[in-house]
Amino acid sequence: MVIRSKPFTSKLKSSFSSPLCRTMTKPCSKTDRMSNKSHCAKQQHSSHYFSAKIIIYLFSAFVTLFILFQISSLHLQSPPSSLTNCTLSPNTMAAKLRLAVTFLPLKDLRYAQTAMQGHTWFMSSTYDTHVEGEVQYQRFPSPSSHGRLLCIKGRNTHDGAWNSYALAWPKALPKNATLFKGLTFISYNHYDYGNIWHGLSAMVPFVGWHRRNGCATPTRWILYHWGELRRKMNNKWLETLMEATFGGALYVEGFDDGDDDMVVCFEEAVVMRHNEGGMSRERRMEVYDLMRCKARVYCNVSMEGRDVHDSDQGVVDVGMTLLLREGGRSFRNDSAVVGVFGRECEKVAGCRLRVAYASNLSFCEQVKLMRLTDVLISPHGAQLSNMIFMDRNSSVMEFFPKGWLKLAGVGQHVFQWLASWSGMRHQGAWRDPNGDACPYPEDDRRCMSVYKNSKIGYNETYFAEWFRNVLREVTLRKMEEGSNSSHALSFACACS
Repeated sequence: MVIRSKPFTSKLKSSFSSPLCRTMTKPCSKTDRMSNKSHCAKQQHSSHYFSAKIIIYLFSAFVTLFILFQISSLHLQSPPSSLTNCTLSPNTMAAKLRLAVTFLPLKDLRYAQTAMQGHTWFMSSTYDTHVEGEVQYQRFPSPSSHGRLLCIKGRNTHDGAWNSYALAWPKALPKNATLFKGLTFISYNHYDYGNIWHGLSAMVPFVGWHRRNGCATPTRWILYHWGELRRKMNNKWLETLMEATFGGALYVEGFDDGDDDMVVCFEEAVVMRHNEGGMSRERRMEVYDLMRCKARVYCNVSMEGRDVHDSDQGVVDVGMTLLLREGGRSFRNDSAVVGVFGRECEKVAGCRLRVAYASNLSFCEQVKLMRLTDVLISPHGAQLSNMIFMDRNSSVMEFFPKGWLKLAGVGQHVFQWLASWSGMRHQGAWRDPNGDACPYPEDDRRCMSVYKNSKIGYNETYFAEWFRNVLREVTLRKMEEGSNSSHALSFACACS
């Protein structure tokens, strides 16, 4: 017996067997079609539209249920292990921090045109600590570095852009880094350490910081010029002064035992980038007082007050030193100049003239000579830096070759500044109106190459009158100070 199932269409028809459905699906009779063709057509269209609408509803419901099911499945799945355990082990955290250390060029070429402005192109991403009137410096680790140490990579002596720096956490130092124990002084100098003036200007802020921070002494120095490593100062005078000031041999780190990619980190580091910039005159004078005192102790020079012959009779001891140069910017006729000042000194009771060549004196011999000097007479040059070893309020007389006033720029005033900062009196300068001929107009900057190291002449009339005025002023001042200076008073240096 064969049983045939009803076709799907018959089932669908039966599903619409309700009166409402029958009404909706009842076909139009012939009479109806004749009487109202348009109405029957609308009924048939309505029937098809309703069937399509039901199918769309069913499909939408199916899609909605599927999406809800998928969302429910995602919530039931276990999250990744990295999300379930947000607390990393110390070793894992240190490894991640170590990988995050980023080295940047010591010399940032973006600031090549403004290297001496703002915070300079040296370590350009870091900022200085600066209190009004005090030294500008950076210290690592510190709150401003968030406790991170300073690390340096490379030892290039020709291009500072190949040397780099980074900050790293003490327990997450870069791979294969060497930790240098103790305090490290890191100096950036835009000029040359071999020049006494520029080298001294770079050292002064370290002495100031040393004085203001419990007299902390460095284990080592690291020197940079334009980001390029310098393995020594090339300045025996300055090296000896720093040894005297800090009480020990000066050790300049040259990274000689490493390769070009070696990384060193510093347990503690102080960085200076602005020389004496930002320091008040009072603070600078404190620094020069300390260096003067330490140099005298180092050289076994008496710390007692200078003798005064007889202030009641108007006779005081006035030391005059003519400190001469050899070569460039020396006097054209040393003997004539010595004669001018010697004759004037002989006219004043108590005046003593000493003549010396700086190049023939050791560091300590220069310190001892300056201890006896009330008036320093010398051409413009490095030897004038010795003025810092004179007593405060001593005087300086300076001499220049032809052409310097117009062409030398602000650099010609450095010893006038040094006199002010170290507590001395700069009594002016004489500028030779005569000198070597320049093949260009005299105001042409190319003439400076001719004038820079020219010989200096002399004007006996001017020199004699100038010297008499200075000598009179010094004599009167020392007479006023006689009651104090007549006593042999000794004192201890700061940071003793």
